[in-house]
Amino acid sequence: MGSQPDATKVLRRTPLFEAARSAGGRMVAFAGWEMAVQFAGLLQEHKAVREHCGIFDISHMGVLRLSGAGAKDALQGLVPTDLFRIGPGEACYTVLLNENGGILDDLIVYDRGWDEATQAHELLLVINAACSATDMAWICNHLEPAGIEVADHKKDGVLLALQGPEAASQLKKLSGARLEGMPRFSHRQVEIQGIGKAFVARTGYTGEDGFELLLDEQAGLEFWNRCLQEGITPCGLGARDTLRLEAGMLLYGSDMDTSTTPLEAGLGWLVHLEMPKPFVGRQALEQQSERGLSRRLVGVKLASKAIPREGYPLFLAGNGSGKQPIGKVSSGGWSPTLNAGIALAYVTAETARIGTAIEIEIRGKKIPGEIVRKQFLSDR
Repeated sequence: MGSQPDATKVLRRTPLFEAARSAGGRMVAFAGWEMAVQFAGLLQEHKAVREHCGIFDISHMGVLRLSGAGAKDALQGLVPTDLFRIGPGEACYTVLLNENGGILDDLIVYDRGWDEATQAHELLLVINAACSATDMAWICNHLEPAGIEVADHKKDGVLLALQGPEAASQLKKLSGARLEGMPRFSHRQVEIQGIGKAFVARTGYTGEDGFELLLDEQAGLEFWNRCLQEGITPCGLGARDTLRLEAGMLLYGSDMDTSTTPLEAGLGWLVHLEMPKPFVGRQALEQQSERGLSRRLVGVKLASKAIPREGYPLFLAGNGSGKQPIGKVSSGGWSPTLNAGIALAYVTAETARIGTAIEIEIRGKKIPGEIVRKQFLSDR
């Protein structure tokens, strides 16, 4: 969950750092921030989100605001997803690409619509913490010449994720707000009783129903405390990782980066080549689509209680000890829900069929498993 801190760098802290530590958070270095990896324990936190509700401090992530008469058209030139499929109050998941079709970052785009007062279209982008500076520079370099204002929208604010099957009922109780008519990937401004306004989106990174809330610093602290007083489980980076892995959600820097394209990463549904508009990386993706893929991202489930980790090699089962690997794990771990070791892995395209028997080499031993759907929870 992140590398050890560089002694020459000072780790950043979210506005909830002291509150998280007071709640029992064990702090670690992650993407330049000092964050809670767990509170009462990873398994307890994971179970709480799968069965009830948990609250995460995700204030390390970046939130950018794009504003300008042609903001949507301008951003369209940087992503392969048709942004005109969403309207005000809606959002979509997409990726930023380089000219080779490599993934610079994955992000969510929130359409806030046209502002008559400023005569501008406004979009919010939620981006990964580790990519914040490079994303900001990339977007500014491409969009500011087109007259689009790019700004840090979060600043010192608090970003929270309330996740789990009870998230909607808990948020209604905690806020007093009406949440009817908020489907997945919708968003709105909400007045939280006794706290103030919050930007609320029905999005998340756990595979469960849930909401992400952006508040100012004091309001965020008050809402966090209100959640804990209500008995909602505080959750750390550890549970966030096991939850997203079970749901088949990719981790930037492991399952995708500039060396992988969305087609290879199983994100072809984000690529709308039928859209008659240019975007960075389009030519590379068109060429890859025409010639076919040499590798694909797949899900892997092990038959034993072994735990697969990033970089472990994969082999076809039953071909003798001298065989060549067919790929390697990009991210993996233990699934508390399935009670099994699971992983995402890149393998050669010809071996990527669901049901293929494989072996993962773990500490010198070949552990049997099979290729399964990346959405591991579908096997429940």
